[in-house]
Amino acid sequence: MKPVIYYIFSGLLLLLTANSCQGSKKTSPSTSSLPSDSLTTDALLDTVQRRTFLYFWDGAEPNSGLAPERIHMDGNYPAGGPDVVTSGGSGFGIMAILAGINRGYVSRTDGLVRMEKIVSFLERADRFKGAYPHWWYGETGKVKPFGQKDNGGDLVETAFLMQGLLAVHQYYIDGTPQEKALAQRIDKLWREVDWNWYRKGNQNVLYWHWSPEYGWEMDFPVHGYNECLIMYILAAASPTHGVPAAVYHDGWAQNGAIVSPHKVEGIELHLRYQGSEAGPLFWAQYSFLGLDPVGLKDKYCPSYFNEMRNLTLVNRAYCIRNPKHYKGFGPDCWGLTASYSVNGYAAHAPNEKEDAGVITPTAALSSIVYTPEYSLEVMRHLYDMGDKLFGPYGFYDAFSETDNWYPQRYLAIDQGPIAVMIENYRTGLLWKLFMSHPDVQNGLKKLGFNK
Repeated sequence: MKPVIYYIFSGLLLLLTANSCQGSKKTSPSTSSLPSDSLTTDALLDTVQRRTFLYFWDGAEPNSGLAPERIHMDGNYPAGGPDVVTSGGSGFGIMAILAGINRGYVSRTDGLVRMEKIVSFLERADRFKGAYPHWWYGETGKVKPFGQKDNGGDLVETAFLMQGLLAVHQYYIDGTPQEKALAQRIDKLWREVDWNWYRKGNQNVLYWHWSPEYGWEMDFPVHGYNECLIMYILAAASPTHGVPAAVYHDGWAQNGAIVSPHKVEGIELHLRYQGSEAGPLFWAQYSFLGLDPVGLKDKYCPSYFNEMRNLTLVNRAYCIRNPKHYKGFGPDCWGLTASYSVNGYAAHAPNEKEDAGVITPTAALSSIVYTPEYSLEVMRHLYDMGDKLFGPYGFYDAFSETDNWYPQRYLAIDQGPIAVMIENYRTGLLWKLFMSHPDVQNGLKKLGFNK
């Protein structure tokens, strides 16, 4: 339960005024004048993917080339403005940029220049035993504390960033001499992450944070299931600081306690979800932007694809049942996950306690690899709602028809998965790249995964 509590608490602390944007004064140009039924599925997907890609391309922080934590079209920012860049969201973003390069949204030459800028920043930015913080100031590369004691390494966000960097490595490793040189610089960053340090004295569990000032005072050992699976896989995969398999089995899986067959909304789930019977949908997405769930299994889960698909179907079924009778919820308008909310920031989930009547577009749209027909229904419906939902960088972060709340604001960690998962649905590009890395394959084998 701790990871979700952490996100909620820290989000509320640092995004306290995020819900003050109702009725944003600055409006974007008309972006979705054509009704969705006039667009083929491929044209709609390309429209949404291309526009979302622009968050990470046109919207990037100028000095670092990385993703701003947030972009508010009204120009009203809470603690930390557009100069604050995010490590995890940038990991998602560089995967979105790879897809954009591959699709010709930008040239391969311009894409390489941007990636070189990003890697140059990461080489000089603050790190803590090789792990990156949650946030930096983009102009300086100095850590921007996510909370008072959270001013050091964030291993979860580092894993999200490394997932993206390893995909970039594979994209360039057999390219031109300049591209190969960039791949080698990425390999050095990857090898310098000291995953073993984050075992807090060689325990068989990984800790989320460490600070040179506060040490281990954040005290978040990470257990599953939640969004952090990719962290354990990469920790095992590291060729220089790889953790023993026991860290995964004892820490993440808690000696098998992660297995907990149960039903939610009449749909079977196999795993234990931290803090609830079924979690928010980012748990089905963040680890699987590069990690291909199709055919993936281990001793704890017979099919990660089916498990994540069922988690998505639970989310949809709950919204259709709509026990709190919110306006707009239904088969073409569902999706509960962590996002801005009418009361700050929240990890919305399919239960009455964590359901605030807020639909977050990334929830259903980034689930397109699991539920393509249902996700496309949502995409068309949201697109047809027009400019109040679809802006210069794609769909805005969240909305509530019940509260007539339509903030024209974006968060990097929500935009990134939309573009990445659309590409994975269309071609599997990011899955193919990440899964082709030999260290990733070694890590999966080490932990007993089969595919």
